[in-house]
Amino acid sequence: MAASVVPANRAGRREREEEKLVFETSEDVEVTTSFDHMGIKEELLRGIYQYGFEKPSAIQQRAVLPIIRGRDVIAQAQSGTGKTSMIALTVCQVVDTSSSEVQALVLSPTRELASQTEKVILALGGYINIQAHACIGGKSVGEDIRKLEYGVQVVSGTPGRVCDMIKRRTLRTRAIKLLVLDESDEMLSRGFKDQIYDVYRYLPPELQVVLISATLPNEILEMTNKFMTDPVRILVKRDELTLEGIKQFFVAVEREEWKFDTLCDLYDTLTITQAVIFCNTKRKVEWLTQKMRSCNFTVSSMHGDMPQKERDAIMNEFRSGETRVLITTDVWARGLDVQQARTSTIFYFVSLVINYDLPNNRELYIHRIGRSGRFGRKGVAINFVRNDDIKILRDIEQYYSTQIDEMPMNVADLI
Repeated sequence: MAASVVPANRAGRREREEEKLVFETSEDVEVTTSFDHMGIKEELLRGIYQYGFEKPSAIQQRAVLPIIRGRDVIAQAQSGTGKTSMIALTVCQVVDTSSSEVQALVLSPTRELASQTEKVILALGGYINIQAHACIGGKSVGEDIRKLEYGVQVVSGTPGRVCDMIKRRTLRTRAIKLLVLDESDEMLSRGFKDQIYDVYRYLPPELQVVLISATLPNEILEMTNKFMTDPVRILVKRDELTLEGIKQFFVAVEREEWKFDTLCDLYDTLTITQAVIFCNTKRKVEWLTQKMRSCNFTVSSMHGDMPQKERDAIMNEFRSGETRVLITTDVWARGLDVQQARTSTIFYFVSLVINYDLPNNRELYIHRIGRSGRFGRKGVAINFVRNDDIKILRDIEQYYSTQIDEMPMNVADLI
């Protein structure tokens, strides 16, 4: 579930860090520093405060009003600054709950992110009796059909299953007035682009479109001209993208086979907190998991080829703290907050990310390390770097105007 709520004792630190963000906007965008001044429905406000929010995050202060006023919006913000909760809030505000037709469609690149968005919509919209459903692969088609025929105002889903439901005429699109593409750079990449356009052609012509992502390369921004009308652009300068509060290190391992011994040496450090270890392929995830377990290390693993029930179970174990180390592919890198059992003021986020493999592209780097240091907490990212990877590491440093230092011996003290 999205963890965008700020504990009271950390709110000040988060505000100071967010003040450092530099926003480039296409026009004068109003900055609204209180939910009370956004014209939000009274019962929705009640849900927002009940959930634990105190004030909008930096991106919410700029993007919520244009969205609820019906403008097309391109919003870029760092991981961990409340994108999912912003989607939930604006969707709850714009739908008419007296109608049982689908009015808002949120598309996400992963099943977990789509499910998370559904949960936050239901949590914030509890007092307005909003009905939302996650249409995702790996779950029962029959259940999707029953939920949609019963009537929901919001669908949060992955492109393939949503397109299937539309073609079956189970998901009726005539009343949809808002389309949100979460993690837009991934959604509009080669893998999803055709499915997105397939869905888009079934939607009404007078459609409001919102794009939200932590990274928005120029080629994606140029593509938006095809389906957006005079969008408000709220973009963070690239050199402001590296997350405050995350210390980034590298370990020189020279050769691939040395990575495993290095990871074993770090295991006690990993289990001080909770750690996520990223590999670039599913095969590598399975190999590393098996090798760690054969050496009596306790780890869990997840990748996109696993059955959905198994993925859900692993996520629940990790959220609850039953497992401390998760080995995964980039299916986990985008938009998933890990929370332990919580009250409205106690939250816990992953403090350590290890890139066992450096990511295949620069944009993925910030999505991965964005799993740590959420909302002002300390976080550490450790990159395993072979001799062949030095150039990639320097490219990442230059792209984000950041510095990645050699890992110190006392790294456990920094987590």
